[in-house]
Amino acid sequence: MLRRALLASFTLLFCAALPAQSATAQADVSPPPVAATDTAKPDRSFRDTTGYRYPALARTRSDLQNLAYALQLRDYCADERVPDDFVKAQLESFSRITGRAETCRTLLAY
Repeated sequence: MLRRALLASFTLLFCAALPAQSATAQADVSPPPVAATDTAKPDRSFRDTTGYRYPALARTRSDLQNLAYALQLRDYCADERVPDDFVKAQLESFSRITGRAETCRTLLAY
């Protein structure tokens, strides 16, 4: 069951990453944006998304990537054959990605 969930997550990640790769390749060609000063900031009220039910595709993609990584780390935490130092290093790496202190216990939130 876990393998099916991981396979489905990776499949969705792969499909979501394909358009993002071509968009980033096109974005590299354009000139960098000019920084606006505090007095010349345009009115961005038209971009208000407070009533949106679903987040942006980029947020969904990162959530799926975090889910896949968390499921793999949960497997490492549960497997006694995996060395503690390796698990700690992987948790620290995941903590840098998520921006919060991750432990084997906090992975239950994913």
